[in-house]
Formats: sequence, C-alpha cells, structure tokens
Amino acid sequence: MGKRRRAADRGRTRPAVIGGLITLVVGGGAFGAYALLAANDRTATAAEHENVKTGPLSATEVRTAATRFLTAWQGGHVTKAAAATDDAAAAKAALTGYTKDAHITDVTLTRGRRTGDKVAFSVKGTVAYKGKSEPLSYASDLTVVRGAEDGSPLVGWKPSVVHPDLRDGDRLVTGAAGDPPVKALDRDGGELTTAAYPSLGTVLDGLREKYGKTAGGTAGIELRVVRKTAGKGEDKADDVPDKTLVALSKGTPGTLRTTLSPGLQAAAERQVATRDKASVVVLRPSTGEILAVANSGHGFNTAFQGSLAPGSTMKIITSSLLIDKGLASAEKRHPCPKYVTYGGWKFQNDDKFKIENGTFKASFARSCNTAFISQAKKLDDDDLTRQAQQVFGLGRDNWSIGVPSFDGAVPVQSDASMAASLIGQGGVRMNPLNMASVVATAKTGTFRQPYLVPPSVDHRTLAKAGRPLSPDTRAQLRELLRYTAAAGTAAEAMSGLGPDFGAKTGSAEVDNQKKPNGWFTAWKGDLAAAGVVQQGGHGGDTAGPIVAALLRAGG
Repeated sequence: MGKRRRAADRGRTRPAVIGGLITLVVGGGAFGAYALLAANDRTATAAEHENVKTGPLSATEVRTAATRFLTAWQGGHVTKAAAATDDAAAAKAALTGYTKDAHITDVTLTRGRRTGDKVAFSVKGTVAYKGKSEPLSYASDLTVVRGAEDGSPLVGWKPSVVHPDLRDGDRLVTGAAGDPPVKALDRDGGELTTAAYPSLGTVLDGLREKYGKTAGGTAGIELRVVRKTAGKGEDKADDVPDKTLVALSKGTPGTLRTTLSPGLQAAAERQVATRDKASVVVLRPSTGEILAVANSGHGFNTAFQGSLAPGSTMKIITSSLLIDKGLASAEKRHPCPKYVTYGGWKFQNDDKFKIENGTFKASFARSCNTAFISQAKKLDDDDLTRQAQQVFGLGRDNWSIGVPSFDGAVPVQSDASMAASLIGQGGVRMNPLNMASVVATAKTGTFRQPYLVPPSVDHRTLAKAGRPLSPDTRAQLRELLRYTAAAGTAAEAMSGLGPDFGAKTGSAEVDNQKKPNGWFTAWKGDLAAAGVVQQGGHGGDTAGPIVAALLRAGG
C-alpha cells in the first residue's frame, strides 16, 4: 500500500487493518473500504494507462522484436516464439505445424533489411519425410506492431510470416501428394510450364487438382500448401488450388491437353509484363476455346477469378437489353445530357460532356453514362439480371472451364444502385474471362461457355444460356461495337484491325483508389479478348493496347 499519512486520533477510533485493507470506522458505521478500494482502482488504472507505450516504433524496437521472434523460432522454442507475436495461439499452431506437419528441420533464419516497421528475413531448412529429404529456401517478411495491452513491440501475426504463400486457414503439409502431377499440353502438344509461361502457375495447379487422379499419373511425396476452401454458402471466387513447394520424390505425371495457343500465350505474357496489375484473356467466339490467359501478378488468377466492377464494358449487355425493349436503336436519336438524377443520385459523364441531338450509336461510342441512366425509370429491377443470365450466360455459378473460375455477378438491385449497374458499377462484378465471353456473344449472337479443357476429356456439360440474341439486336449490337472500334473511344487502340472488328472501353471507379480500373474488350475475326489494368486509368489507354496487340498477334 506504501506509506500513508495517518490522521491524528483526537477522540477517534484508530483504523483497523484487516487483511491488508484499511477500514475506517466513523460513527459506528463501516465506510472507508469501498471508497478507498475504488480510489485505489482508479489510481491503478491511471498508472496502467500511463505505462502503455504509444507512438511510432523505433528502429531498435523493430529490430529487437524481430530478432526475439526469429531466434526463438530457429531454436525450436515454439511457445516463446509465439509469445513474441500479437496472436500467440495462432502463431503456436502454425509454428508447431511447421515441424510436425510440414516436417521441416534444421531451420536457419537470417534477418534482413528493415524498412519502417517491416523486416525481411530468409529461411533455409530441410524437408525430411520417411527417409527422403530436400533442401528448402525462401524469403519472407514480418511487421512489428505495438501490443494491445502494454504497447510493447510484437510481431504482427499472419500466416504469411511462416511462408509467403500461406493465407488464413492454409497449412503446410509434407506427405503423399493428394493429386498426381499433370503434364499439361498446349493445343499443339507442347508442354506448358511456368518457366515458359509465368502466369500459368495457378492454372497448372488447378489442372492438377481437377484432373490429377484421372489423367493417368501417380502421386509423389511433396511439401505443399493445402488451401482452405470456401464452405457451403461462402464465396468461392477466391478459392485457390493447393500449391507444391518442394518435391521429395516425383510422381509419374499424366498428360492433359488444353486449348491454349502457345503463340498467343507467349504474346499475352509479354503484354501483361508491361503493366502492373494487368490481366487478359483471349478466346475463340465460334467455340468458346480459351487461347490465352495471363496476369502480371502471379499469386492470384484475376483473369479467371477476379471480381471487379467492369465499368462501361457492361454497356454491351445493357445496350442489348435496351434494344430488346425498344428503348434504344443504333441510328435513332437518344438523350445524352450532362447529368441525370435517379434514385437520389446525380450521375454525370466523364468531363461532364453532353451530346445534343445525337444517336444511340454516338452515345455508345463516346461512352455516355447518362444515355443509359436516363432509361432506368423504364426498367424493372431484375431486367438487367435476367438479360445477363438468359442471353450472356452470366451469374449462374455453373461454368465449368476446367479450373476454378468466377462466372460474373449481376445482382438484382433497386433505385440508384440499379441505375449504376447499367453502366457497370453498383453490385456488378466481372473479370476478363467474363467480358471476353460477353463480346464474343455479341459478335456471334450465341453464348458459348468458355473452356480451357475440352469437355470430351471428362464428359462434363458446359453451361448454356436461355436464348440467343435476336437477329435485329445482334446486328445493332455489332454495329455499336464496330463503330466504337472505328471512331469511338476504342479507335486509337484498334487502329488498323478492321473491318471485321468491334470494341468497348471501360473505366470503373473504385473507393479509395486514385485512378479507376481500366477495361477493354474487343473482337477481330474469330478472336475475342478482354483485359483490365487495375488502378490504370482509362481503359482505352491502358488495357486497350494489351488487347489490341493480342488480336494482331492472332492474325
């Protein structure tokens, strides 16, 4: 309790000390215990808050916290290493699994460069399992944070600290491979490898997961990342196949032929390498065969599994709906004012332009938002959803291309959100695979589900749409796209590719992004392609050159 100043006992009863508590007896009643304890509690609480460290971490604190964690991990002191993080339970489970499930031994951790609160480190070890072993090495990093209780520096726990390929729920496991290896072939019989085609890592993993047991191979022993998959009712768009990290004994691969074109795949790899966060898909409209898929980032297949607002490329679907309903016609007058208000939102065009006495074709080619928003009051909330599903085969979660994919989403919305969906915002979500399929459907008039592995391989049934485009709508839609490629926002990128061509640009606004995602989708002859450059800006300037280059490469 410390020293306390004692009150003079002139005519008063002395305090009674009971079990370390001072109880003052005044006028025959006990009073002081509660009041004194409450005061002590407040004093203690204030002292605790005063002792909580706050503010930016110093370089010494960051280095010390990182070293403490890495030293304990390397020494096999799992509990101590876990205690050096801000989530000891999760860290202990992961670090225990590193030894017991992944069978990684002789671990050497070398602290690298500090950048702010982040510290890089390298890992070297040995994967040993049933008499077989292979060396393991990789780079990772950690971030130091202040602990919630006292502000002391701790390693901010996340699975990627253990290995950069780990996400929440993933595990490192060494043992007999769940699926035999697959030797994937292009359409001409050449082997597809990540050495030649860096973007295909997730695709090859997906092919192995789906066809490993049926392609004729035998499993080996591997260290692999076992992914957590979406459960019932959860979004499957982010599902990623298991990934092999080290092969201790190679299995015998089966062979699997795909629809990929070696020439176009190589060209796609070169194109996405010119931009950050770029993704592209090329397919054949007459069959649905996927000829190329590439992403500048290799950790997630945005081209197949991305879920992004498609911006004005969605106007292809919306235009088909308006033409079907007699609300627009390519050569007829159509409003394109500076602003349109609907559902309490005020919509405008890029740079607030307007087209006076213009045609719907002119509005489409210029990508006039208000030309579409102005028709929202004449539509039912589910009209766009039904058009996307019944004509373009989207949003039914029934595509089966051969590897994991997201089939687009056009949810039923109302008021301002419904209006926004007409121009590819609101709740509408797509990826380059979806939009390549959309422009292919516009070109041929009939939805043909894209596929990477021919359905004859496993006798699966491809998705179908409820109806084709009517001859009149198809003809008008092709003219809208052709005119946009020749004289509209896509003209610069599509220069020299006509006359059998069509295109649409798009720019999708994203919250907390300085620049919009740039979209571009087009066809030339019997090739269709779509691409997106996230945070790139206008689609004609960013994704447009990528898509156009691949249409040229396809001949």
